[in-house]
Amino acid sequence: MELNEEIQSAREIIDRHLSDILNSKTGYQEKIFESINYSLFTGGKRLRPILLLKSCQMFSGDYEKSIPFALAIEMIHTYSLIHDDLPSMDDDDFRRGKLTNHKVYGEAIAILSGDGLLNLAFETMTEYTLKNSKTIDDYKRNIWSINEIGKYSGIFGMVGGQVVDLLSNEIVMDEDKLLFMYKSKTAALIQASVVAGSILGGGKEEDIEKMRRFGLYLGLAYQIRDDILDEKEDKLINKVTYLTFHNIDEAKRIVEELSSKAIHVLDNYKNKDAEFFKKLTNDLVSRDY
Repeated sequence: MELNEEIQSAREIIDRHLSDILNSKTGYQEKIFESINYSLFTGGKRLRPILLLKSCQMFSGDYEKSIPFALAIEMIHTYSLIHDDLPSMDDDDFRRGKLTNHKVYGEAIAILSGDGLLNLAFETMTEYTLKNSKTIDDYKRNIWSINEIGKYSGIFGMVGGQVVDLLSNEIVMDEDKLLFMYKSKTAALIQASVVAGSILGGGKEEDIEKMRRFGLYLGLAYQIRDDILDEKEDKLINKVTYLTFHNIDEAKRIVEELSSKAIHVLDNYKNKDAEFFKKLTNDLVSRDY
């Protein structure tokens, strides 16, 4: 199957399951269901849940057991976007060509929608764990995955990176702080996805640590590629990016170096089909969109 076909197939699975979660939900709080669905279905690439499904499949041969965790990752990602767009954060009016959540539903509902999505993510994972852990190993791996996702999305991961981003106008942003922010804001949820998927797929500890490194390299390469693509727009607003410290050629070289490191990690899996991840890495770091 071609890469685009695999991605589209996985995206359809995720979208179908996401739409089932709040489909036809009614009640006095109905407005928040509407608001959450608005942001969940704004044309996102579903990169993170796809990484989770595919990493589980790489180790176990299928991805069924990882679907609730993939949905949770997308909920966490979507909540972070809703909150990032708020006037008190990045103050954005549009996302993916559509009005941001707070522009449609107001700031209060937007905040609550983000809170609700974060909570719903952990409800989804723990409910699956309670109902479907058939063995002690199942239970441990499910809890381990929840713990990894929690850490990568919290104050030592995504939230911590957003703090540095918010303070970037008040502190001296050197390259070290910028890379910390990139590791926390961008790479963290990518790492959470491949690590959780590997755990759920039955990967050994050394395999999981290799995938953790793979996620870090991929996440950094992905973000620096974004900086290259957004160079002109970022210059107009004096945004501090990787290109503040390096020229375009140096940035491209680093992207190639990071992607090579990511693929080298995958070369360790001689008895696993890592071809999807190799193709995806090459696609993401060479993209022009």
